[in-house]
Amino acid sequence: MHRLSGKVALITGASSGIGHATALLFAAEGAKLIVGARRQAELDQLVAQIIAAGGEAVALAGDVRSEAYAQALVALAVERYGRLDIAFNNAGTLGEGGPSTEVSEPGWTDTLAINLSGAFLGAKHQIAQMLKNGGGSVIFTSTFVGHTFAFPGMAAYAASKSGLIGLTQALAAEYGPQQVRVNAVLPGAVDTDMYRDKNSTAEAQSFVSNLHALKRVATPEELARSVLYLASDDASFVTGTASLVDGGVSITRS
Repeated sequence: MHRLSGKVALITGASSGIGHATALLFAAEGAKLIVGARRQAELDQLVAQIIAAGGEAVALAGDVRSEAYAQALVALAVERYGRLDIAFNNAGTLGEGGPSTEVSEPGWTDTLAINLSGAFLGAKHQIAQMLKNGGGSVIFTSTFVGHTFAFPGMAAYAASKSGLIGLTQALAAEYGPQQVRVNAVLPGAVDTDMYRDKNSTAEAQSFVSNLHALKRVATPEELARSVLYLASDDASFVTGTASLVDGGVSITRS
């Protein structure tokens, strides 16, 4: 039996990486999908792939920094499928890096706007709709960075992503009585375009792999399976968690 049969799911950052893999898995598990990202062409390819496999999906490109875009994604879910059950707020950026004393104010502000404020604006309208359905599941993509340890030169990223954990707990406590579950998934390194952009040499990739207890990085599909668990009724008593899916990077010192 498909784990998401009859469910309607919204995914941001769906054009590549974890979001793309999760969209394909959700569709295979029976969900009807609304997929969002900045790049229309990549979203169109994703929708075509889902439909070709017998699934249902619709795309809307936009910028998660815009509250109007958050509203439009939810409105599209209701217009096309009549409800919203699951939201995976996955869109994110590494943002401006480098020594923190040299990070620009626009670079700091933009990183928080995408990673933290964008996720809040999404959840604000997603939860409002889920309350009309009698509940739902909201999931954020956070990270171990800024939670279990951090790297130099990543202050904006660490602050924005760790902020999502506080947001997760606050929303879970606030809307648990209405059966809206809210959780965050905290990946270790994942083999995505973003990862390869930051770790472009074999030496850098080897260094990052060795930080993990499993001595490798994750595939996007491995993260997608953890997101599926949190989205599904298998996690019906799970809310307010910061769920590490990090290959042991948080506990490895060798």
